[in-house]
Amino acid sequence: VDGKMVKVPQPSEEKYLINVATVRDALSSSFRITGLDGPAEGSELALLLRAGALAAPMYFVEEHTLGPSLGKKNIQDGFNSALAGFLLVVLFLIGYYRWVGVFASIALFGNLVILVAVMSLIPGATLTLPGMAGIALTIGMAVDANVLINERIREELRMGTLPHLAIESGYQRALVTILDANLAALAVAIILFALGSGPVKGFAVTLSIGIVASMFTAVTGTRAIVNWIYGGRVLETLKV
Repeated sequence: VDGKMVKVPQPSEEKYLINVATVRDALSSSFRITGLDGPAEGSELALLLRAGALAAPMYFVEEHTLGPSLGKKNIQDGFNSALAGFLLVVLFLIGYYRWVGVFASIALFGNLVILVAVMSLIPGATLTLPGMAGIALTIGMAVDANVLINERIREELRMGTLPHLAIESGYQRALVTILDANLAALAVAIILFALGSGPVKGFAVTLSIGIVASMFTAVTGTRAIVNWIYGGRVLETLKV
């Protein structure tokens, strides 16, 4: 007190010892207590318990208060991880596929916008760390779809196909593979939501929404942008 040590005498434990009986079961409407000499001692113990004999003083040696800052930091770290993954993916797409990679990056951003918009419409939905993990996985799966399309287009161009026909054939040939992979992942996400609980459900929700959005943006979104840019032009070459 005031910078000086003050000794507080601790009361003897014997002062609060009312009985040495042993409770064998959890306290409920029916339980078993052993170590009593007879019904009279049992009745006395019940009377003492009802009278509040268990109320004993507490002495705080040390006390810590854990605020919400730790959870907030985890959410911020998860957001930063998803953002870093998105930027790295965009750099890869643009550096490897050039203008077609730019179109894929725009579609990938649209995928994230759709995912967040749908999440905001779900009553009581909260974006947690498992949800962040689902978003990060969605980014990877959306990139996989764009890579399949671009590689199909490259393959057609190497075979000497005209640019417009290569684009048409690339999207058609990649569509089956994209649907197969994404529908399988969507089925797994639905199973996780049905059988899981808590964080697992949050991961499954974001993953499911992200998969559906990625199938739309990777196929329809990028195709619309490509047709808008190249549809009315005569292409002799296409750099992919």
